[in-house]
Amino acid sequence: MKKRIVSLAMCALMMTSVFAGCGSKSASTASASAKGDYSKEITLDVYDDFANYNGEQSGWFAKVVKDKFNIKLNIIAPNVAGGGDTLFQTRTAAGDLGDLILVGTSNGRLDDLVDAGLVIDMTDYMQGQDVVTQYKDAIDAANEGLDGMYAMPYSCSSDSATTPSEGTEPTFGPYVRWDYYAELGYPEVTDLNSLLDVLEDMQKLAREEEGTDDIYAFSFFKDWDGNMMNNAKQPCCMYGYDELGFVLSKYDGSEDISILDEDSPYMDVVKLYYEANQRGLVDPDSTTQNYDIMSSKYAEGKILFCPWPWASKSYFNTQENTAAGKGYEMLPIDDMKIFSYGAYPQGDTSRAICIGSQAEDPQRIADFIAWLYTPEGIECNEQGNGAQGPQGLTWDVDENGKPYLTEFGKKALPSNDVTVPDEWGGGSWKDGVSALNFQCVNLQDIDPNTGSDKYNYTTWESYLADASTPLEEDWSAHMDGAKTTMEYLESHDMLGVAPGTTYSTPTEDSNISTIRGQVKTTIVDGTWKMIFASNDKEYENLKKEMIDTAKGLGYDDCLKIDMQNAKDQTAARQAAKELDAE
Repeated sequence: MKKRIVSLAMCALMMTSVFAGCGSKSASTASASAKGDYSKEITLDVYDDFANYNGEQSGWFAKVVKDKFNIKLNIIAPNVAGGGDTLFQTRTAAGDLGDLILVGTSNGRLDDLVDAGLVIDMTDYMQGQDVVTQYKDAIDAANEGLDGMYAMPYSCSSDSATTPSEGTEPTFGPYVRWDYYAELGYPEVTDLNSLLDVLEDMQKLAREEEGTDDIYAFSFFKDWDGNMMNNAKQPCCMYGYDELGFVLSKYDGSEDISILDEDSPYMDVVKLYYEANQRGLVDPDSTTQNYDIMSSKYAEGKILFCPWPWASKSYFNTQENTAAGKGYEMLPIDDMKIFSYGAYPQGDTSRAICIGSQAEDPQRIADFIAWLYTPEGIECNEQGNGAQGPQGLTWDVDENGKPYLTEFGKKALPSNDVTVPDEWGGGSWKDGVSALNFQCVNLQDIDPNTGSDKYNYTTWESYLADASTPLEEDWSAHMDGAKTTMEYLESHDMLGVAPGTTYSTPTEDSNISTIRGQVKTTIVDGTWKMIFASNDKEYENLKKEMIDTAKGLGYDDCLKIDMQNAKDQTAARQAAKELDAE
């Protein structure tokens, strides 16, 4: 049983609010509709830490959920709605975080929700569901130390912990408008500084060819900022680091470094972005736009660099664009080693789905959650992460039982603005993609509906055979014949796999949490100001002010905890690696 240290003040506030708010809604909880009785339409308030859309789910996924469960989904997304932790605290203090809750569990957040009575034990509601037996180990790991089944885990997998969880593309990487890069003559990129030079040349070329000045090398947004500026962290992942509090930890545990150290990868990237802005390479809308606005610019191909394939290739590499030789592809940097998340045999317990204690119909919500872990649920809900979508619309199987994309699927996938037939919900395909942004099962797992093929349609033989467009052919020709990005990275030792574990950061003292909140605000605000500083002198002054203020607020106290957590995470990864070896 793990220790659960809960802030007494927080719990007192939350518990008082819960009891004060328990009216007729909670009284009906245990006696809601019988399993399978969906005659009454209900709307679920879905509190979702991971969603990038706020409002009612629409389109084809909404129709699937409505037809199966008579449910409408109202997404409450801190990333978009604003407020972040403040929104979480406000809703928990009111005693009703949501009917369906998707949250990060680090720092004891799940424990706090259980102790405050804001989520329910799903054990009785999940009786007889396949998910309970199929992913028993992962469910047990997600609920370790809890007296019941309060959480369902993220990214369950049948693969080993040292197997990359990604399909044909990594989670992170340097993606550029390959067509403009090709026009420059495929210049070698040795490091991030030389990447900046290449991007400057690409921006000049693109603006000349398109006859417009609203094309930029970089574009940022603030939605995902946390302990640091999210966009500044992403290139660190291209060198094998990922964040843990105020620490950047190497995939193999060989280095843990404070983000405020003079030579930290984070500070290097901040300086890089400052220099980029001095050269006119940073979108001036960066300080005010959100993810949706930024992604629309990728859909238009107007941002030349992207740290993710799913925010560049997914939006711009349409059938029409790639056939014309246009699109984003991974540009290798000589000194990079991209961080890769290993698969999670026991699920990724740092994220969870829960049922809110004030939910009107917990049985129906449990049925819906269980469906998300079925092949059909995975295909539909996880389409935004790379699954194939609804069978009969975007894909089907041939006479040999092998999966293939339909003509509609070829036009629509992954997230294109294509009109969906009315019988499937109508509207735009991309607008109908599930807003939950929660991967219940790793898409590298085998889909029983296709026999021996994976959920990730980009790995299908039929897809790879059809993917031979002028863009892909040119990229492959300059990537030593590699057919996919992962193939190239693995063959060139440019991928660093961090073994998947059930480790999540423990609950920290409430005083440290308060200090951390103040410190991260200082770091995030300071980072943005530094990038947009007018000259070197202002940059250095802002840097000193940020570091001095952060340390004055108690940065080192937080860092000491983060460093220990990083060591514990490395130990967990090593144990998972050794277990694989056995």
